Amino acid sequence: MIPARYSASRFPGKLMQNLAGKTVILRTYEATVATKLFDEVYVVTDSDVIYNEIMSHGGKAIMSQKEHDSGSDRIAEAVEHLDVDIVVNVQGDEPFTERESLKKVLDVFKDDTNHKIDLASLMVEITDWDEISNPNTVKVIVDQDNFALYFSRSPIPFPRDKTAGARYFKHKGIYAFRKQALLDFYRLPMRFIEATEKIECIRYLEYGKRIKMVETTVEGVEIDTPEDLERAKKLWK
Repeated sequence: MIPARYSASRFPGKLMQNLAGKTVILRTYEATVATKLFDEVYVVTDSDVIYNEIMSHGGKAIMSQKEHDSGSDRIAEAVEHLDVDIVVNVQGDEPFTERESLKKVLDVFKDDTNHKIDLASLMVEITDWDEISNPNTVKVIVDQDNFALYFSRSPIPFPRDKTAGARYFKHKGIYAFRKQALLDFYRLPMRFIEATEKIECIRYLEYGKRIKMVETTVEGVEIDTPEDLERAKKLWK
C-alpha cells in the first residue's frame, strides 16, 4: 500500500511533480511493482488527481472514504476488510524504492512464528551532522536486538559525550505490519508524544507494539522539499 496525500505542509503537490518524465507518485508505484514481492500494490489516496494519475497508467488505486491524519490510518481503512496477513507501507515520496530493502523487511516475519514482532521498518546510518540535526530527518534509536526504543526529529542520542561511539540512524518510511497491529493503530487515539513530534510510528511504541528495525545501506532520496526533488533528478540521471 502506498499512501498518497496531495497536500503536504513542506511541499504541496510534491507527488505530482515531474521526475524524469513521470510524476513522483507514478515512479514510486512502478518501482514498488517492479520488486515483484507483492500479491497486489495499491496507491491509497484522498486526491482525485493522484487517483486518476495511477489509474490512467494502468495501476491500481483506492480512494479513502474518510479524512486521515497519517498514512497508517489511510492504509488501515483500505485493508480492514481484505484477507491479508502482512501489509507493507511504501511512502509515496520514495521513487527509489528497491527490492533489496523491502525483502529485508518482509524476511523479519518468516522466523517470527510466535508473532512477537508487530511491525518492521528500515533504518540507514547517517554521519553528516547537518542531516542528523535536520528536523525533517526522523532518527531512531534501538536496543541490542534492534527493536525501536524511540523516534525523534531531534538528534538521538544527544551527544553529551562525543567519544562514546554513538551511531545515528535515519528512519526510512517503509513499514511492514501485521494486519492486526495496523488495525489496532487505527482504533487507538493519538497521544501527546506522537502529536508533538508528528511521527506516526511513535503511536505504536506508546501502546506497547514492538517494532523490529532492519539496517540497510540503500538510502535513495525521500522527496520532502523542492531541494530534495532536485537531488532526486540528479540521482536519477
